[in-house]
Amino acid sequence: MKTHLSCIPCFFKQALEAARLAGADEVTQKKVLDELARSLGDFSLSDCPPQMGKIIYGLVRKITGKDDPFKEIKDKSNKFALALYPEMKKKVEDSDDRLLTAVELAIAGNIIDYGVKNSLEVEKEIEKFLNQDFNINSKNNKVRFDYQDFKHALDRVDSILYLADNAGEVVFDRLLIEEMHKKVIYAVREKPIINDALIEDAYACGIQKIARVISSGSDAPGTILDICSEEFLKIYNQAELIISKGQGNFEALNNQTRPIFFLFKVKCPVLAQEIDCKLGSIVLWKS
Repeated sequence: MKTHLSCIPCFFKQALEAARLAGADEVTQKKVLDELARSLGDFSLSDCPPQMGKIIYGLVRKITGKDDPFKEIKDKSNKFALALYPEMKKKVEDSDDRLLTAVELAIAGNIIDYGVKNSLEVEKEIEKFLNQDFNINSKNNKVRFDYQDFKHALDRVDSILYLADNAGEVVFDRLLIEEMHKKVIYAVREKPIINDALIEDAYACGIQKIARVISSGSDAPGTILDICSEEFLKIYNQAELIISKGQGNFEALNNQTRPIFFLFKVKCPVLAQEIDCKLGSIVLWKS
């Protein structure tokens, strides 16, 4: 997905929020914004938004000296999601279609995204979602939900490459992996970037008990293939089926021809316009 002009104000907002979270004073915050403005002059709109995300958070790290401004938020998200796990597991076990409920919960977990939302009210949103009438799969809430295709695809494969998104969200992914009963390779980010999951987050959420955890080699908020490791690319190119979580991965991979199912919640008005849906829609999109 290319970058739109409407993305540019959001880039500055993300940079400012990250600099503040890193504890930078106003002078340092201004320096981050100044450097971002210079970088935008060389940035092509044909590049996907996660490529700018890599630049933004690289600048924040370099200028503030804070390697992982979101570390505390990620740890809190992991603990919060783990506390919800028994309740969510029971929802799966009590449902008429366990796989469908696990898919819906995996998408619900995509609410945990401090990069796009710039909101610290994520926990309240998750609780509100879990307490509502659990009927996410209604025509008013979805734009594209290729569930039958997803089920049929699962029946035809033995293994899956699962592209992770955010810390905390990993627990929601765990519910889906447990219901698929397949061999899974779970790929996370290489280095800290926003609140995206790292290997340590995957382990904190227990994914290593049910899947092989690897790094994609990417330190961008999306799986940008040009910067992924050779090990990951080999796995990616040989994968029977790929599950891709989150907007960043969709923005980076939506033009790929691999067998990918994208699972995410639409939290960005630019993306909503791009795929012709309402903000807040849930998506299970067959590539």
